[in-house]
Amino acid sequence: MKKNWFRLGIITIFLFSLGLRFWGLNRFNTLVFDEVYFAKFGNNYLTHTPFFNAHPPLSQYIIGLGIWISKYIPIGRDTVNSLTDSLLSPWNYRWVNALTGSLIPVVVTLLTYQFSYRHRFALLAGFFTACDGLFLVESRYALSNIYIIIFGLLGQWLLLLALEKQKQKRWFWLILSGISFGACIGTKWNGLWFLTGTYGVWIAAWIIRWLQSFDNIYRVPLFPYLKFFKHRHNFPVDTIEIPWQNLTKINIWQMFSYLGIIPAAIYSLIWIPHLQLDKRYGFIEVHKQILQFHLQLGGNSPSIHPYCAAWYKWPLLTRPMAYYYQTAQSSKDSLPVFGPPLPDGAGKVIYDVHAMGNPFLWWFGLAAMIFLIGMVIITITRPAIEKQQLFIPKNLSIDTGIGLFLIINYGANFLPWVEVTRCTFIYHYMSAVVFTFIAIAWFVDQCLLSYYRTLRFLGVTITFIIMAAFIFWIPIYLGLPLSPDDYRMRMWFNSWI
Repeated sequence: MKKNWFRLGIITIFLFSLGLRFWGLNRFNTLVFDEVYFAKFGNNYLTHTPFFNAHPPLSQYIIGLGIWISKYIPIGRDTVNSLTDSLLSPWNYRWVNALTGSLIPVVVTLLTYQFSYRHRFALLAGFFTACDGLFLVESRYALSNIYIIIFGLLGQWLLLLALEKQKQKRWFWLILSGISFGACIGTKWNGLWFLTGTYGVWIAAWIIRWLQSFDNIYRVPLFPYLKFFKHRHNFPVDTIEIPWQNLTKINIWQMFSYLGIIPAAIYSLIWIPHLQLDKRYGFIEVHKQILQFHLQLGGNSPSIHPYCAAWYKWPLLTRPMAYYYQTAQSSKDSLPVFGPPLPDGAGKVIYDVHAMGNPFLWWFGLAAMIFLIGMVIITITRPAIEKQQLFIPKNLSIDTGIGLFLIINYGANFLPWVEVTRCTFIYHYMSAVVFTFIAIAWFVDQCLLSYYRTLRFLGVTITFIIMAAFIFWIPIYLGLPLSPDDYRMRMWFNSWI
């Protein structure tokens, strides 16, 4: 694929995401779900109203900045409410999230290309991300989780981008990477898992390099695509390295400086405006208060919150959340809905905004991740078992490197939740599930590259199933009116309601 087509594909994915997120953004003239906190907190910074914040404040700064900018943009002013303690349109406090969420599929595409050098694989990863319902819902309201995702992915992309630069130019991109990781943690504490995954990949690269030093057998490369890539992009055949090898160019002191000190410094600086506004607590004390707040939330029980969902329920999508639910008997019913009136005699109509992932994308992605885990284990351990000695072959394929990157990051963003005892929700899985989107994109790309017609057909079928599922469930992502029968048709399991 030529670079121009790749760029056109990225632009198309962005416009597709942008249209979905901005269409009907004013539909519900109210505060939806945690907008009662984040939208109001963002406005509090503009009105200089002190308040206690149970999370780091960066996302609320950005929402507040969006509110301030939107006052100079004549859009959405015909629908307003005072639920944030100021007279604002829903568009005022939602548009910046919609724009940020539209960029996530683009960043996924860029990151995927950076660790694979494959255009189609990268575009598939970005497109599948754009076809997820939970990411769409979180982007259309003044919530904070999308900022964890975009800053975490940006940090990893900038790090991989830095590896392509010469030593004297690399520091600039490493600084940007550290800043991005600091912003990720400055959104919510669980943003730390993106940085943990990055350290995990870096450690794995050094371990693999050490184990490869025990392999003294010369081999002909078994993966022809890498050789094709070298010639196609005018790289010397013997000098190109795949990303997990390039990570060994960064030593421990550089990691500690750029991805340790800088993120910590950025995280600390993020707190300054909040601490100047709310002077009740200092930097240390406010963290004690936040920790105490989360410890008091209780366990994963419906008695604590009806949508509490333990970590093992997330991958199979057994307990999504209703962010907004309202019914109407006729067009005369008063609803916080902006749009054309319902037709007379419409009967009972259901408006539901469901924070639910694209089921088939999530299920296929989980299956692809399990497949990758098995492939990586077999690829790495089989030569050592056959030779009965500890080593990893020097001609380890780029697919194994891709698998390691995805598995380590998925595990780093998912496994820490196993030890969390407080009430948790499906949106806590967003930072992990994005790597399963890339995993299923890798599987589909491998199918499309196959010489076997059956596998190519499988790849096309999976793609169309994911697209069809997204279209089928899109009414509950966008909060479109549904009849009771249409609503029940989309609630496949009782646990989804």
